[in-house]
Amino acid sequence: MSGTLYLVATPIGNLEDITLRALRILREVDLVACEDTRQTRKLLDHYGIHKPTISFHEHNERARELDLLLKLRDGAQIALVSDAGTPLVSDPGYHLVAEAIAQGIRVEPIPGPSAVLAGLAASGLPTDAFHFGGFLPARSSPRRKALAALRDEPATLIFFEAPHRIRETLADIDEVLGARPVVLAREVTKIHEQFLRGTAAELRLADIPLKGEFTLLIGKAAAPPPPDETPLQEAIAARMSAGLSRMDAIKAVARERGLSKREVYRLALES
Repeated sequence: MSGTLYLVATPIGNLEDITLRALRILREVDLVACEDTRQTRKLLDHYGIHKPTISFHEHNERARELDLLLKLRDGAQIALVSDAGTPLVSDPGYHLVAEAIAQGIRVEPIPGPSAVLAGLAASGLPTDAFHFGGFLPARSSPRRKALAALRDEPATLIFFEAPHRIRETLADIDEVLGARPVVLAREVTKIHEQFLRGTAAELRLADIPLKGEFTLLIGKAAAPPPPDETPLQEAIAARMSAGLSRMDAIKAVARERGLSKREVYRLALES
């Protein structure tokens, strides 16, 4: 029988944030595939776990994949971990998991810490719907396009951002999305945990060390106003009373309702 690939969530900062089940699995598996063996070794040593490790990161992921799949097919029990948090969330592992499933190998998640959910829960922003976008593009122009594409998303937006780009990213958010509430979560679960709140223009980063990844959260788009159900003739007449010509009034109503001028004129005549 083939083995099992365990996707083990690990602490995002505080080493106490690991489940009993995760510790048991790490003690029982034959091999731990980790993004950075040195980082994972700190966790394993902290809990007295002595298991062989193998590196599995973005630069060797595809090369390691075949070896791990062969071991799994031969019955090995393997844990996949990232440096912090839940594996595959902006971390390597997708291709390995997809191929393991395609080959009928059991894949078992061991849930636990997540910077996305921890940041969302403590942000004070709406939690009924959220959109996680990983890392925004590194360059400003594609970053602004990515933000503009989500301008009307009725959900809290969540991204990871590198410290050397955070100021530029806030400037782009201010430019594209305006004065929405923004929360920056840093050092979550660590001694210097901090949540910075305000609009993108209000947040000041001069007094904090810019190191480690930020979890960036942006308030959802405002609900659209209810549709104007005023009859077209009355809407046009109201704008003419305000001083617009008939044609300018038709243009204004068409623009406000997302209709063409010709369509508004036709509907006004019909009504």
